[in-house]
Amino acid sequence: MDTTMTIELAGKRARNSSIILTDRLCEKRVVKRTKLYDRKCSGLYVSITTAGVATFSFKFTDRETGKQRTGWLGVYNPETFTVEDARSKVYGLKAMGGDALAETFRDQQATKAKRGKTVAEIIDERIKWMKTPVKKPDGEMRPRLESWENTASHLDRFIRARLGKKLAMEVTKHDIATLSNDIVAGKFGKPSVSNARHMRKSASGLFNWAAEAGRDYVTASPCVNLPKLDPEHPRTRVLSEDEIRIFWHGLDRDDLPYDRRTRLALKFELVTMLRSRELLGAHRDELFDLDGQHPRFDVPLKRVKKRRVIQQPLSDLAVEIIKEALASDDQEYVFESPMYKGQPIHRKAMADALRGTMNEKNKDKTKTAGLCDLLGLKRFTPHDLRRTAATLAGDLGFDDALIAKCLDHASSKKTEVVVPTVTGKVYNHSKRMKEKRALLDSLAAELRRIVGAPALVGIDPEKHKPRLAA
Repeated sequence: MDTTMTIELAGKRARNSSIILTDRLCEKRVVKRTKLYDRKCSGLYVSITTAGVATFSFKFTDRETGKQRTGWLGVYNPETFTVEDARSKVYGLKAMGGDALAETFRDQQATKAKRGKTVAEIIDERIKWMKTPVKKPDGEMRPRLESWENTASHLDRFIRARLGKKLAMEVTKHDIATLSNDIVAGKFGKPSVSNARHMRKSASGLFNWAAEAGRDYVTASPCVNLPKLDPEHPRTRVLSEDEIRIFWHGLDRDDLPYDRRTRLALKFELVTMLRSRELLGAHRDELFDLDGQHPRFDVPLKRVKKRRVIQQPLSDLAVEIIKEALASDDQEYVFESPMYKGQPIHRKAMADALRGTMNEKNKDKTKTAGLCDLLGLKRFTPHDLRRTAATLAGDLGFDDALIAKCLDHASSKKTEVVVPTVTGKVYNHSKRMKEKRALLDSLAAELRRIVGAPALVGIDPEKHKPRLAA
């Protein structure tokens, strides 16, 4: 049904028509900017834009200057600011008297200037605010929002590109919903429900921030009651034993691209169940007791998704990988970049190695083929290695709660017994290191069995030097 409204009135008031304002009129779509005066309340009018934004204002005469002035009242909202609300506000203003009324609207000039900011201007301020360094719980100065680069990317790629020139206060729920639909439909590249969901989250954060007291760039966020997106199907890719064997030994081939440390990092993710970002920044100072009975890797909270320190036990297989990666005594990072000495491998290096690097001139072609294609394996991601390790641990008989602990997932159940949330957050700070070590040692033994590498138990390293499984 077409709800577009065309005002066709003859005479002097063809544009500035006088009618009895209703909420329904404020919700109508117009073909051009339209101003409607209210017959019931002298001086009150609503201005409706083609974007569907209805703004109430009040026209009066300033007794001090004798000139006509206009005061801004607010944006129509069916739940918080209706026509009756606007009328009540005008009646209250009129009761204040001429001088007080003029002074009130003088104070509103600064507010009006704030609300004249464009979406692009607010995005710039938001990004600057997000990346401003602040003191974190561990005492370090880091960006206020540590994932600001991802948020900034979604703000720039989608919201700035579509709505950047628009006044922030004029952005409607319809604008956000349309942008979301276009992302899903592939108008911004590959169709992606995930990108639409991330865009909505970034937009919601932007407009909620813009509406906070002290900023007041908008009166309310337009990211409310949006149509639900289709559910995303969770990834279930798990490597089979044959695929693990092909992959593991394929990483040892000398005729394939990608440097050795990147390949070792891929093995390390499978062996330790850590996330790529957590392990790629591994520093010498974060490794303990590598030659002892209880080797471990402490991941600082700044690299952990949940912002908590992870103490991950290291199996003998994990220690082998670390020792091979640490090629020299002056090497600070375990997985040092082959291009930038003294820096860890880039966070996308592992994913690029698996899927291949793209050709900048032709996005449909790869510049360098990925390891999956070169080894004849169905494509997978570094995260799928974590899922594969967790599946192997489950097949070995370990319960989900302990597997979740090794994955650094929040766990609320253990063998069907519900654990109160407060227990895990407040009282139980045990890392359950013994249980985690038992799981990771068993996982290493299972991987040795799968890839056919000998275990080193009982072997004197000085007399026997078999090829390491790593």
